[in-house]
Amino acid sequence: MYQINALNPKDEGHQARKRFGQNFLHDQGVIAKIVRSVSPRAGDNIIEIGPGLAALTSPLIGECEALTVLELDRDLAAGLPGRVPHPERLTIIETDALKFDFNSLVQAERPLRIVGNLPYNISTPLLFHLIEFGGKVKDMHFMLQKEVVDRITAEPNSKEYGRLSVMIQYYCKATFLFAVPPGAFNPPPKVTSAVFRLEPYAVKPIVAKDEKALARLVSHVFTQRRKTLRNSLKGMLNEGAFEAAGVDPMARPETLTLAQFVALADQMVA
Repeated sequence: MYQINALNPKDEGHQARKRFGQNFLHDQGVIAKIVRSVSPRAGDNIIEIGPGLAALTSPLIGECEALTVLELDRDLAAGLPGRVPHPERLTIIETDALKFDFNSLVQAERPLRIVGNLPYNISTPLLFHLIEFGGKVKDMHFMLQKEVVDRITAEPNSKEYGRLSVMIQYYCKATFLFAVPPGAFNPPPKVTSAVFRLEPYAVKPIVAKDEKALARLVSHVFTQRRKTLRNSLKGMLNEGAFEAAGVDPMARPETLTLAQFVALADQMVA
């Protein structure tokens, strides 16, 4: 995935780095739409991942009292104070978000609001890393490849529906917000992007007896998504388990709801 970065004249000397997957966002309409979606308020505890050249940082910091950013590229981190209108409101942490303890940023009565872009090559593990802090997070707004966002927000009985859909939606309400065309970036990436929102559940609407068992089950069946559940779960669940869960053993995984996956996983630990 690419950095969400502003491209302006004073940044012309910065070369996009392939190892960080950087492309620079220059479409002010898209930037404004992202900020409107986040809807920052003065007392918010906002954390931005991958601020880059401050495309989102600048408008966000103008709307809140303080903003913390996590940036892995130390050259970009060094230049951030000079790119934002209120540098005194900015806290810069040079770190890898995948290894960062977000609990360290939690403040009393001020849940985290996390925004930014997620590098494609670590997007899935990073999402699950962030979900670990879900109880301290109000919401998350991210940009990713549209195909990944389609999978995260997919409903049953669609080709996009899979492990990522089920497991993310177990922990969060996932909402597709809008697509972003390649032309919004310079250089333009080869894929369309999309912005989406995750809202971690304070109280999950469906609770599994064993979340690790649920994760194992979901991962297993979607590696064999063309097989019926009876065949893919042979040796793991018997006919009685399917009946107790109220799930058709001849169904294929993409047809099951989250509640049905939880019911099956509960049978594994019954």
